[in-house]
Amino acid sequence: MRRGRLRVLLGAAPGVGKTYAMLEEARRLALEGSDVVVALVETHGRAATASMLEGLEVVPRTRVAHRGMALEEMDVDAVLRRAPDVALVDELAHSNAPGSRNGKRWQDVHELLAAGIDVISTVNIQHIDSLHDVVQRITGIAQRETIPDHVLREADGVEVVDLSPQALRDRLAGGRVYPAERIDAALSNYFRLGNLIALRELALLWLADEVDQALQRYRAEQGIDATWEARERVVVTLTGGREGETLLRRGARIAARASGGDLLAVHVISQDGLRRGDPDALARQRELVEALGGTYHQVVGDDVPEALVGFARAVNATQLVIGASRRGRLQSALTGPGIGHDVIRDSGDIDVHVVTHAAAASRRGLPRLGGALSLRRRLAGLAVALVAGPLLAWGLWTIRSPASITTHVLAFQLLVVVVALVGGLWPAVFAAVMSGITLDFLFVAPYFTVVIADPTHAAAIVLYVIIAVLVSIVVDRAAREARHARRAAAESALLATVAGSVLRGTGAVRALVDRVHEAFSLDGVALVDRGAVTASAGSLEGPSTSLVVGEGASLLLHGRDLDAGERRLLGVIVAQLQAALERDDLAETASEVAPLAATDKVRSALLAALSHDLRRPLASAIAAVGGMRATGAQLSDSDREELLGTAEESLHALTSLLTDLLDVSRVQAGVLAVAKSPVDPADVVLLALGELGLTPDDVELDLDPRTTPALADPVLLQRVVVNLVANAQRHAPDGSRVRIASSAFAGHVELRIVDHGPGIPVERREDVFVPFQRLGDTDNTAGLGLGLALSRGFVEGMGGTLVAEDTPGGGLTMVVALEAVAQERRAPDGGAEGAVTEVPRS
Repeated sequence: MRRGRLRVLLGAAPGVGKTYAMLEEARRLALEGSDVVVALVETHGRAATASMLEGLEVVPRTRVAHRGMALEEMDVDAVLRRAPDVALVDELAHSNAPGSRNGKRWQDVHELLAAGIDVISTVNIQHIDSLHDVVQRITGIAQRETIPDHVLREADGVEVVDLSPQALRDRLAGGRVYPAERIDAALSNYFRLGNLIALRELALLWLADEVDQALQRYRAEQGIDATWEARERVVVTLTGGREGETLLRRGARIAARASGGDLLAVHVISQDGLRRGDPDALARQRELVEALGGTYHQVVGDDVPEALVGFARAVNATQLVIGASRRGRLQSALTGPGIGHDVIRDSGDIDVHVVTHAAAASRRGLPRLGGALSLRRRLAGLAVALVAGPLLAWGLWTIRSPASITTHVLAFQLLVVVVALVGGLWPAVFAAVMSGITLDFLFVAPYFTVVIADPTHAAAIVLYVIIAVLVSIVVDRAAREARHARRAAAESALLATVAGSVLRGTGAVRALVDRVHEAFSLDGVALVDRGAVTASAGSLEGPSTSLVVGEGASLLLHGRDLDAGERRLLGVIVAQLQAALERDDLAETASEVAPLAATDKVRSALLAALSHDLRRPLASAIAAVGGMRATGAQLSDSDREELLGTAEESLHALTSLLTDLLDVSRVQAGVLAVAKSPVDPADVVLLALGELGLTPDDVELDLDPRTTPALADPVLLQRVVVNLVANAQRHAPDGSRVRIASSAFAGHVELRIVDHGPGIPVERREDVFVPFQRLGDTDNTAGLGLGLALSRGFVEGMGGTLVAEDTPGGGLTMVVALEAVAQERRAPDGGAEGAVTEVPRS
């Protein structure tokens, strides 16, 4: 029996139209004669989706009893008995009710596929297991229902049902996704514009990656090695030399000319894991390629051209960028044309760009013959030749015979190999020449003469020397690689120690100075910044070497001179030291400037407020009292009452303004007294309405009785609500009521004060929370412009947030978010559920 085919419609978020598109496709297949049934579809009360079910056969659901509740799930057995051509199964990531035959709906789908039934299903990007943590960081919501990546990757087709973020928000605001009471909370939480843009990009990138992997799988299955230019991929080869940055920038320009082109950088290391290039240069080039939007790769292989071309073919590269050879003409003539020639020869249909650079053809001499063995080992090899040579000659002399010349030759050859292994090239050459002379002097007639009458004897000495040279080269190379390995391990350990010292909280500057002192065994190290020693280690007596560390700072090294390799490693530490100094300078400057700027800003605003807003009620009170004193008994009772009322009202206003000034000063000084306790938002709202002289009929209340209590100071929260409602009342158009709603979201309780006034432009919204700012409001009864600044200060003092958002249809919505009191709720299945609210599926 053939296995059914799975087709999945992938959406960036609920409401993009996955279920509608699935039903639309089902109706098309039914018109073409396919046997289609609806195994399970969730309409979520959406009329447009429900209308698409008309005319389609729906398989009744099965009921599963769990803890006294009857939960409906897909009836897998009924669908299998019906055996349609195509079955529609919504919400592939859904978790089945406890007691069902399978724990997950995708497992039910696998049963249908095994029975030869084609399935069309839906899933949102937030339910893909590998993206779970990414979506949680974007939206703040942990999804409990996920689907393994392999289920989607094994599907026969995955299609993205795409809808622009703004179009989805418009659909949501129009009531076509959620009921009216959930629209505001959804728009300002999960369905924020930034969230939707990020989720849409995730969905499109996931699909693009899946398409690319499918192409790679097909090429591998079909054994296709030729490059398919479905997408430009530019591979830049890095050797660790200084030309790497030039090659990377050229490769980036090539990739940029092809829309959607990829940039990949690759460095080949040898089988023993030792780098052939400068680690510092490679680190800088890795940062550069990532800054250019590319990726960095390392491959292992002793045959560099083969490894480069193999990597390029593996990633389906279309172009390969390599640098011109650094070998000079003489070296190229002796050792060959270099790696570039072999890469061009093996590249086939991959275009190869050979880029010239400043280091091209810079090696003009022959390779250096200097060995990697220490002087001690070379002396030991010479000693072996001087001691073992005579002893071997004496031993062979005692057993000489006309037939033993072959044994003598092989014995002296063994001596040459041993000397080469111990002392390297020059002791081995010495041993080879002395062995040839000894053989001719003692064991070849005429004896006791050094006469090379037979040309084969001269050839023997030459062969001895050649063997000595070849063995010495192998020994020298092994010693060099071992030394490199030990050096690399020591450098890695040092850099790890430096990083650990900084990460553990030790001062970065002090830690780096200490590590330099310890790592290079110096007598003393001192960092001099602007003429003063800021950090030191060890003794600072005697001559020193100075290294420049940024502007105005230097590192003094007391003690021995460092070799080239040590100076290269020291350069890495100095770069970190320079960055640490710059960071400290910036932090110090910021700490000095920020309070001054804030103080100056508040001082200027306060002077402006005192010159106008405080003088108005004070002048009114003075005028009223002065009028009563001037007229005295001539005032009528009504006039006297009016003047007293004016004075009282002005003094009350002055008291309120002074109270706000004191409160904002406490907020800015960080000495606001907050006493948090569990608070019912509904109680605070009703008290605030009473303080404003309003009744619940004067506003539109949408307070969820199931809302979790918030951790807040009830007095401060009441003042916040009073300020926000009064502000909304002032800007609401005639005939429009302010709406106050409460909801729970992601472990927080939210209060939303909604008006349908003129609103505030996005770029000016943060300005309304600045003290003494009224955004051009010239109404002198509006106060000092401290209400919203105080409200945000109070809310943040309680550990919450206050933000301004658009009201659907026009206006402004103030959202107060406070931490919810931790408590357990009962899930629909009867189990315990946390306080985090999850966005319903679609």
